[in-house]
Amino acid sequence: MKIDRKFPEKRIIITGAGSGLGRALALEFAVKGWRIAIADIDKKRIRESAAMVNKAGGKALEAPCDVTVPVNLERLKDLAVKEWGGVDIIINNAGVAGAGYMEKIPLDEWEWILAINLKSVIYGCRTFIPLFKKQGSGYIVNVASNAGIASLPEMSCYNVTKAAVISLSETLRGELVPAGIGVSVVCPTFFKTNLMDRFQSPDERQRLLAERFFEKARTSSEQIARHIVKSIEKRKLYVITQLDGKFTWVTKRLNPELYFRSLGWGYRKGIMDRYLGLKN
Repeated sequence: MKIDRKFPEKRIIITGAGSGLGRALALEFAVKGWRIAIADIDKKRIRESAAMVNKAGGKALEAPCDVTVPVNLERLKDLAVKEWGGVDIIINNAGVAGAGYMEKIPLDEWEWILAINLKSVIYGCRTFIPLFKKQGSGYIVNVASNAGIASLPEMSCYNVTKAAVISLSETLRGELVPAGIGVSVVCPTFFKTNLMDRFQSPDERQRLLAERFFEKARTSSEQIARHIVKSIEKRKLYVITQLDGKFTWVTKRLNPELYFRSLGWGYRKGIMDRYLGLKN
């Protein structure tokens, strides 16, 4: 069913909508005439996204929000209910990137990335599920990453948060069926975005690795956004947006032992470093 027919009120909240994938999603819904709450911690970026949404045909609601604070998600919900009378879709998109050898990642960096990438998703789901149950309808989209499936070396803090978001989404998919609430989890590989803006790592090597991966990316935020909208229409649980991500997904599920043996062999041989131009 087309998304506009399923949700005729056209009300959506997108966290991290001030830039990157969040902004691309906001614009994708804007051209369909949706009412869009632009939730972000950066007020300047909120204003920029809101202006773009309004110009594209949507109706923007500016919503400054620190998603790591539970009460802020409650205020976000209350604002949407006050302005619109309810919400149809919540996209928990806000996120940051980090990397490093596991034992070298400072504990404060672990706390930072867990708060933004995982706890904010928990807060978002926990806040909006009661509203959706009361309405008798609603849809949750949690933006994770293929990192939560692939578990590449030197990315433990990021991998852990994204794997947890996948697990949470899987749990909610079954748990919310009786209430008529849909759930999707998005698992993209590298694509053109601004995720490096707040990247943290104790070692410059990991920053170089991440930058090279993003430089080699050929998929745009707009392409990922369009894929997500189509997946909501199909009520797909797993939104695996790129071929390399699908290959990883299938390979790991069919033979996880072989997958990790191959991953370990390639890491030991420095294949990833050579691919990214860090080693001759």
